[in-house]
Amino acid sequence: MTSKSTHHNASEYIAPLNMNGLQGRMLHLPPPPKHKTREFLVLYGHHALLERWWSLVQNFNEFGAVTMPDMPGFGGMDSFYKIGKRPTIDNLADYLASFIKLRYKRRRVVIVGISFGFVVATRMLQRYPDLAKRVDFVISAAGFTHHDDFSFSRPRMIAYRIISRVVAWPIVWRIFRVVCLNSWVLRKAYSHTHTAKHKFAEVSTMPDKFAAMMDIEIKLWHANDVRTHWVTTNEFLRLDNCDKRIHLPVWDVHTTTDQYFNNRIVEQHMRIIFDEYESAPVNMKHHVVSVLADKKETAVLVPPKLRRYLNKTA
Repeated sequence: MTSKSTHHNASEYIAPLNMNGLQGRMLHLPPPPKHKTREFLVLYGHHALLERWWSLVQNFNEFGAVTMPDMPGFGGMDSFYKIGKRPTIDNLADYLASFIKLRYKRRRVVIVGISFGFVVATRMLQRYPDLAKRVDFVISAAGFTHHDDFSFSRPRMIAYRIISRVVAWPIVWRIFRVVCLNSWVLRKAYSHTHTAKHKFAEVSTMPDKFAAMMDIEIKLWHANDVRTHWVTTNEFLRLDNCDKRIHLPVWDVHTTTDQYFNNRIVEQHMRIIFDEYESAPVNMKHHVVSVLADKKETAVLVPPKLRRYLNKTA
């Protein structure tokens, strides 16, 4: 499936989202006949769009209705700065709680958090235990809960913290947006950066796929608020979500070759937070699937073990 057809199909299910003075979008797929009562709330992470995770949404839609909203500063949605707030994890968690109250009323829901989306979901459940009572269970797709989950060396972690803090300064992020996020600059330099070269390695000998991937990556960089990106990056590099327990089960879908996280430590921290922990390792080359992945390729994030559980608990 090409990126064009993927985006076209997704657009049929996307509607405006206006809440708390901020405008964004929301994707919703109705439930299939066999799973009419289950509701999935999917939260994407950094560097994303609704269209980027359309292939994953289709997989979860086999087991229930799926809703995936933008969050302030992500996916082209207005940032918190528009209403005089900072894009902290606490503020994102509060926004998510408001969305759940408005969207689901008293209906039950399964939360799927992708990477940073899982961070926000965890914080929301900790801050709103009454809402947690309406959640059946939580699925982490390459999620994390603590800064020690990262497998970076100490010098690299310190460097990332300094860089993310500096780029979030008002003058610097404006320069970064104009210079570093210029389409020409991104096409020339992005695939060679430490954090992106692994994405492009497998398509380096395929010009058409390389160009398609670059087009999507540029779109993702342009759709997300620059200052929000770096402020939240700095905060999750110092993250500690292990101070409050959540009385829910968590499914940890992760790759054994994640370039960002130490899975053993991720598991230790999730066991501290959640009442029940279920490991669901999958075979992926990178942190998450490629931006070019179609529904079949993205199905790896809903492994057979989890699929059996979803069918069993329907």
